[in-house]
Amino acid sequence: MSFTPLTLVLSAVLVGYLAVVSPLLGKRVYDGLARSRDRDPMVYRRMCAFWCAELWVLATLALLIVAVEPGLDAAGIGLVIKELPDELLGAILGFLVAGAVGVLVFGWSAARGKSVPGQQAVVHLLPRTKAERWYAAGLAVTAGITEEIVYRGLLIAVGMGALGLSENAAAFAALAVFVVGHLYQGRRGMITVALIGLTLTALYLKTGSLLIPILLHALIDLRGLLLSPRPRRELVENAA
Repeated sequence: MSFTPLTLVLSAVLVGYLAVVSPLLGKRVYDGLARSRDRDPMVYRRMCAFWCAELWVLATLALLIVAVEPGLDAAGIGLVIKELPDELLGAILGFLVAGAVGVLVFGWSAARGKSVPGQQAVVHLLPRTKAERWYAAGLAVTAGITEEIVYRGLLIAVGMGALGLSENAAAFAALAVFVVGHLYQGRRGMITVALIGLTLTALYLKTGSLLIPILLHALIDLRGLLLSPRPRRELVENAA
């Protein structure tokens, strides 16, 4: 599969934005949130709204590329529902159970005054009010849908169609761009993102569908933003 000149241009614009502009812009926005969170009650909502808008625009561009590329269709970027093997369903169920246990363990640790592993990387993303929780939920679901379409579905297809990479090489390149996109989380946060992204990528390659990666991605983000225990005060201060 080779892409048309128009598709190549659109793909180059998208990849350039994802690899360079989005990481730097995201870090700037997150740092601004950290600086003004305590004195501006609306900054968190504006940040969530901005990131949701950015992600939906990127997903729209990804779907536009699919629409104008003759050799690519929705199934080519994983937007198809396929029957899952029983062993994979069992693995997913085990993952969800482990996640539920993790929530309980981390919540118990926080109640005893201990910090939650990895929480400092996204401490300013945690909502503090009921209104902010709704914005956080919207951001989590948006990221689960749009990031899988863009980073997993389209970028792997672009790597194979535009660059002639093998499926595994294209998946690795897409994962690298996905990790860089979370620059604002710092080195430790990006390591966690890499591990999660690797799992989601493996699921996509195994099933050929983005359905399970989208669901898991949204659940992971919802757990991280809405079910994480409130961080200790010194954790917030150290992350500022």
